[in-house]
Amino acid sequence: MTMKRLVPIAASVLFAYQATAVATGVTPYLPLNLEPEIEAQIERVLILGGKPVLRRPIAAATVLDALPKACAIDHELCDRVAKYLRRYTHDTALTHASVEAAATHGADDPLPNRYGEGNRSAWDVSFAGYVQLNDYLIINLGGVGYDGRESFTGTYLSAGFSKAQLDIGYKPHWFSPMTDSSMLMSTEAPTMPSVGISNSEPLTRLGLTYDIFEARMSRSDRIVSQNSYTSGNPRLGGLQLTMEPVSGWSFGVNRLAQFGGGARGGGSITDLLRALVNPSRYSNLNPGLSADQKATNQEASLISSFLFPGRVPFAVYAEYAGEDTSHGRNYLLGNSALSWGIHFPRLASRFDLTLEATEWQNSWYTHPIWQDGMTNDGLVVSNWFGDERLFNDPVGGRSAMAQLIWDASFGGQVQLRYRMLENQVYGQIPYQRFHQITVGYSRPWRGMVVGAQLDSGSDVFGRSFGRLAGFVRYNDATSQRLNSALLNSEDSVGGVEDASAQIFVEAGASEFRVRTDLTENTPIVTGSFATEPHLALGARRGVSEHSDLGARLDFDRVDGHSLIGARLIDYRYRIGHSPLAATGFLGAARYSLGTPAYGFYYGLGLQWRDLFPHVDLGLEARYYDNVARDRLLPNDIRTNRPDSFYDISGGVLSLSYHF
Repeated sequence: MTMKRLVPIAASVLFAYQATAVATGVTPYLPLNLEPEIEAQIERVLILGGKPVLRRPIAAATVLDALPKACAIDHELCDRVAKYLRRYTHDTALTHASVEAAATHGADDPLPNRYGEGNRSAWDVSFAGYVQLNDYLIINLGGVGYDGRESFTGTYLSAGFSKAQLDIGYKPHWFSPMTDSSMLMSTEAPTMPSVGISNSEPLTRLGLTYDIFEARMSRSDRIVSQNSYTSGNPRLGGLQLTMEPVSGWSFGVNRLAQFGGGARGGGSITDLLRALVNPSRYSNLNPGLSADQKATNQEASLISSFLFPGRVPFAVYAEYAGEDTSHGRNYLLGNSALSWGIHFPRLASRFDLTLEATEWQNSWYTHPIWQDGMTNDGLVVSNWFGDERLFNDPVGGRSAMAQLIWDASFGGQVQLRYRMLENQVYGQIPYQRFHQITVGYSRPWRGMVVGAQLDSGSDVFGRSFGRLAGFVRYNDATSQRLNSALLNSEDSVGGVEDASAQIFVEAGASEFRVRTDLTENTPIVTGSFATEPHLALGARRGVSEHSDLGARLDFDRVDGHSLIGARLIDYRYRIGHSPLAATGFLGAARYSLGTPAYGFYYGLGLQWRDLFPHVDLGLEARYYDNVARDRLLPNDIRTNRPDSFYDISGGVLSLSYHF
């Protein structure tokens, strides 16, 4: 679907909503990875205000909705963010401006999530503002510049309503709950021109939101067509659908499709829709298709975010993503990646802690047809690990990030961050461990925010790098906080601790067996059941009279190998006034073999609640569906099919203690 096709469709949607949505107009979006000091505080407000984040940039209206609950917990934080939001209450305003100068040395690797800026860039500037012509039309003006490149990031036209907002121009997209890395869409590369339609006001009682866009990628000379190469600009289509059926828990799906370019033109709408509906049939792994019949390069992910409103509130979030499909089935994700994170926005009043980790299998951001992969201007449009390897090397790996922010007692904000990345080594390229340490400090001063940041580390090729930067950002010192009646409305219930919120630990025994499909040339073997210890850690809270939702990690062993599960949906239904409860879940599993294997796992169970005080007895049946491992090591069997598949089934008997 080209931009010319999308614009009339979007206009039709806008017209359809006009009768029901005229009361609420368009909303401006907040800066994305341009002003980390206030962005971190906004993320805190959203967690404390019960608003899970699954996509960015964040709409100003969403933060405004979260403020009343957040104010009941942290009035000082609320006041700072409310004062910042004042910039978005005018007809015309400068909302962001930043100037940075740096002394650098070493490798010129891209700085993660900085729109393509390299470590050796001695300067960068960015700005954003808007002109609101009326309730339904905003002209956003923005730009990002640094050594070697300038872009119109933040320049786009917004028109429509809160239930259907059309954005045309250079609007960035981030499709993930993760704050440091996104497997499908991020700000790693320069922003592409796009046209999209989305909603800031959820639809129906399920809290449905959507974001659909099409973008034009940079020119590529390596697009396969008619048994040769053609040059042109591939298209990138993106889709996100999310739901928040209960306050504080969101779940969603993402799709990304690269298509067209050069002799391939804008791509056939019929072929594109077929590939989206039946991705396995049109996968680049299908040997029955010619190069010209492979219509798209596709990625997909499931995302989830759960907010825990306990004495120490936190958010737990995860992303399970796949490049193409697996084992010929549309619902199985191929070349998987699992990301998880936990964010404590308020530790000992003044600290903010975030921990995140990602592990991915091979083949991400590479493709046999669009041979420059998912890139724009030579940088991946997604997770920054794609720029920390030999270009187009389909290598798996893992990364981690830990960040601590301190609202210093002497004023200002101190940031400490550590990043680690480790590519797998298959015997060809001797990658080394990437690590980066960041120390930063910022504080308001005379209508500005001034600060400095030091980055130091070494990349995957063993090259060291360092960067010492000082910056000055615009800070509207004349802004007053928003209306106090709004910030202390009757909806301000966030400060009351949820009595149903529980953290629990679980121990017991598992009984599993494995069905192994090693290669297409070897027989499928089913092993016998074996008993192993089981452990779990999780959190849950009540969301209705009988229902609980939560997040959980399972730790098991099967055939001597570690088996870890991360639940994207963890549900419990308390049956009447009895102690019995029914449970069900869906999640992603990691099976630790020569290279890690990934797949979905799901199950059902029963619990006897409070068998003893704070102790529940549980019995659960589980199935791990086609957990797939890529055979990439030198001693692995090599066949036409690159994957081995493991179906794991069985049950768990356990006792859990909840706090």
